[in-house]
Formats: sequence, C-alpha cells, structure tokens
Amino acid sequence: MKSDVEIDFMATTIQNYDVIAIQEVVAGAGGAQAVARLVGEMNRKGKKWDYAVSDSTFSSSYKTERYAFIWNRKTVVKLGDAWLDNRYAAEIDRESYFATFLKEGKEFTVVNFHAKTKTKQPETDIKYFKFFPGIYSRLNLIFGGDFNCPQSHTVFNPLKSMGYKPALTGQKTSLRMKCIEDDYLASEFDNFYYDSAKVLFSKSGAVHFYQRFSSLEEARGVSDHIPIFMTFE
Repeated sequence: MKSDVEIDFMATTIQNYDVIAIQEVVAGAGGAQAVARLVGEMNRKGKKWDYAVSDSTFSSSYKTERYAFIWNRKTVVKLGDAWLDNRYAAEIDRESYFATFLKEGKEFTVVNFHAKTKTKQPETDIKYFKFFPGIYSRLNLIFGGDFNCPQSHTVFNPLKSMGYKPALTGQKTSLRMKCIEDDYLASEFDNFYYDSAKVLFSKSGAVHFYQRFSSLEEARGVSDHIPIFMTFE
C-alpha cells in the first residue's frame, strides 16, 4: 500500500500530462482504491481529473492485474467506455485495455499493455498486436506500456512495416535493484508505438524521478519503472 507521501509524490510527478496510462494495478479492491486516492490527490492540486480502472485481466496462465487511465478533463474527453480486449485473452496473459480520447477535434486510442516478464517470453504476447490495426482500422491506435521487450526486438517488425514507430530508442526504463557504477536503469522495456501516418510526433522522454530520492530502495517504493511520455499532434 502506498503511503500518503508516495501518493503525493506520484500526483505531483504526473500532473502535467493530458492522459496517463498505468499498468500493474493490483487486481483486488485495493488497486482501484489506490488509483482513486491518486486521482483525489491530483484534483486537490487544482486541475480536474477523471479515471477508469479495468476489470481484472483474464490471465489464465499467469498473474492477473488491472489497468488504469487518468485524464485531464479540461484538455481531453474520453469517448465511450474503456474496454479490455478479450479477443486474444486465451493467448495473451494480460489482455490490453483500450480507451479513445478526443482533443481539439482529433481522436486517438491508447492501447494500455503490460506484457509478461522477460523470462516468460513476452514476444509471444506482443506478436498479436500486428492484428489490431486491421481489426480497429477506424481507430488511431497508440500502443503504450511495459512490453518487457526492447523496441529493437524483431517481434515489433510487423507493426513497424505498417508504419508504426517507437517513441523512444535506447532509453532504459526499469530500475535496477542496486546501482552499478552510477547506472540506475536496467532495461529498455517501456515505450509507445504510434502510426506515423496518423500522428505527428513532437517529442518523447522519461521522468527520472529516482534522482529526487536519497536511495534507490526508497525510489523503488514508488515504482520500479520510470514514467515515459510522448507529445504529438
């Protein structure tokens, strides 16, 4: 359970974005309650936020979780309900959570995803993403989350051949258990993949929040991954 101090830190860290996608929300009631606490703290800081938490993922063979979206009500509108795509629920351990947003007359759909760990071959989940642009041909899909797989992996080649590009290249995003020669980051796992024919990419980056803590252990109490962001038109 996150402390009030940790919730306040998280709220301060993410409050300047329009849409926030969160993975690895605890499947039980405590996970949704934690998201509600976070959004409540964000609202107390002056902006108007809303949120959606998914049902638990199907996860027949691995660890069930929830996802969450948080969005700034003054800058974006969520269109309809968010949904877990159960089309490949038997093949993908944690199915994706979709939500469509509207900003300045333009729609985009975020595909929020958390792959199984590297030791369990996350590429066996990711390989199904190549079907989504065809299934949701009317939607402007942006895949985002923790893929437990670097953007250089060949599993992303089908998406890349369709014009999808990674927002980040060479950016490690997971925190080490222990720092090695001033290197706090371990693996290049988190990213966004956007359709370059529909999205005008502006910039991307990572929030190195751990630098504000006196120890890596303390920072990992907030998260074992650093947030990433992408701005686009």
